Amino acid sequence: MGDTKKRCFVVMGFGTKTDYVSGRKLDLNKSYKFLIKPVVESKGLECVRADEILHSGSIDVQMYKQLLMADLVIADLSTSNCNAIYELGIRHALRPYTTIVIAEDKLIYPFDLNHIVINKYIHLGDAIDIEEAERFKEGLAKQIEAVINKEESDSPVYTYLNSLMPPKIQEALDDAVEKIAETDIPLQVPGAALSKIIQDAEDLIEQKEFEKAKLLFQTAAVLANMNSSQPDTYLTHRLAFATYKTAKPDLVSSLHESMKLLQSINLAHTNDPETVSMAGAIEKKLYESGEGDQHLDEALLYFLRSYYTLNNRYNAINLAITYVYRAKSGLATSDVERSADLVMAKRTWNRVLFLCERDWPVVLEKEKNDEVRVNDGTKDGQELQEYYNAQKFWISVNRAEANFGLGQFDEYHKYLELAKKIPYPLWMWESFTAQMGKLATELAKVGHLMEPSWKAPV
Repeated sequence: MGDTKKRCFVVMGFGTKTDYVSGRKLDLNKSYKFLIKPVVESKGLECVRADEILHSGSIDVQMYKQLLMADLVIADLSTSNCNAIYELGIRHALRPYTTIVIAEDKLIYPFDLNHIVINKYIHLGDAIDIEEAERFKEGLAKQIEAVINKEESDSPVYTYLNSLMPPKIQEALDDAVEKIAETDIPLQVPGAALSKIIQDAEDLIEQKEFEKAKLLFQTAAVLANMNSSQPDTYLTHRLAFATYKTAKPDLVSSLHESMKLLQSINLAHTNDPETVSMAGAIEKKLYESGEGDQHLDEALLYFLRSYYTLNNRYNAINLAITYVYRAKSGLATSDVERSADLVMAKRTWNRVLFLCERDWPVVLEKEKNDEVRVNDGTKDGQELQEYYNAQKFWISVNRAEANFGLGQFDEYHKYLELAKKIPYPLWMWESFTAQMGKLATELAKVGHLMEPSWKAPV
């Protein structure tokens, strides 16, 4: 009756998530796209993740049904995802076998999972190394072959309670629905899969259609948050980003609306650096829009939190200019305070240069390892090349900006020219030059307090 193709249900988060133990951000979509889905499909199974399920009602109903009925479940516990661990427990309670557990190698396993076989893979945060991908995919393929048709318990529930009988659901209802679908009796048309809505929203952001993207992310958030008291962090981030980018009804109002969205995911106490750094960016824009020194103070605190958590270039470069803003603002009440702010800015720019030196060879090595994928003529290959170009562009302009702040103008021009030679979208250049304009303006006012004195290049 209907399609007899076996189905694999993948239990994992989606989008970019933070591992709260290490502070690392992992793009789980890349794990799914490059490590899991292609292997499952190569074994003749249909592969589906929760956000890909077509539904018009509660996603929980479909999820529980998949956890019971799926011929195979692969659970990725990376980032210690509470939902994934919970759903794995449900699967272990419902089915005695055909469950595979995986996780990125830096995951610290909860004690109760120590006795479960967990296959590890190396995740670089925002990418997957091609050699690691091939190694892991080969191992996963062998494991799928070993468990898919083998009735041997991999559930600790059925291992220790060996007389337990797994539950069954009444399949007659599904058969009846299939029969009705073959008639002219109208049925409710299923809504779009969550993954499709999210991808459409991301595409609209690329096209600068921020209002439309905002509407789609609002829809996605409603679907993802059904029967849940906690908003999805990733979708809230993207909705907040699309919201302030609309600048509707005006920029300041959109920024305040974005901040309220971030506050809904425990901004005051969260240790998620992505949430905190976005809050810093919003508060910085509010200050730049003339909304008062209190927003500058908040921006500085948010960038400090995220910088010390992630130790990355984005937060460092924004932290440095925020210190310069402070030196010029009413928050600094004496030349001693202003000088202290500028000392902190210089220290941060030096740290930016260190991080650029660290990151540049890593990006080049990853790009070299991915050369075959980059040049395969596919859309994925093109996207991968764009990713590496973006990484090289941002490292180059971060170097340029840091050297500019430090008064090292020969180095500034060197990296500025290097950045110009890298293919980049126009918005990246506009974003960089806008920040450089603000930095030059502020340093012209307070640069004389630096040691040595900062003077604008001729």
